[in-house]
Amino acid sequence: MLTSTDFSGLLNQRFFNNFLPIPATNSLAKGMITPSFELTDVTNGRSVTLTDFRRRRPVVLAFTRIFTEKQYCPFCFPHIKALNESYEEFLDRDVELLMITSTDLRQSKTVVKDLGLKMPLLSDPSCNNFRAYQTGQALGAPLPAQFVLNKVGQLRYKHLFSFLDHNASIETLLKAVDRL
Repeated sequence: MLTSTDFSGLLNQRFFNNFLPIPATNSLAKGMITPSFELTDVTNGRSVTLTDFRRRRPVVLAFTRIFTEKQYCPFCFPHIKALNESYEEFLDRDVELLMITSTDLRQSKTVVKDLGLKMPLLSDPSCNNFRAYQTGQALGAPLPAQFVLNKVGQLRYKHLFSFLDHNASIETLLKAVDRL
């Protein structure tokens, strides 16, 4: 039996805004305070700001690449699942893990449900925060990246997408957290 891939919802304004390649040329340096944001946490519908965590706990920002609720980046899908499975390990270290996606609220709700996400999934369909963190973009979606911030919001570790090293491993992120 032959099945077809469902591409409905793929060709939208976000796709065209992110179509041309822009490399991840992040100028955020270790020790810098990173850009703040306010986004909706799809898992509970609440507004989350990065400053909510300042002085309280470190944060790992995991920008991920999801095209629609039906099309995941083949490099990011296993990373999303691994982060979700390891979420408690971050919480045990008193670190919040925030995943940021460019899918809209409707698409993101489907992602949360289908993947059984325990970690917060923040929706940024404008891609403004992907741009503020200079993650880059290509072929319809922003590129993935990971950032570890200490309690005061200073950048302590960053990983930007490359074809040789797509996403920081869970072990790498946990080691970065342990060094805080």
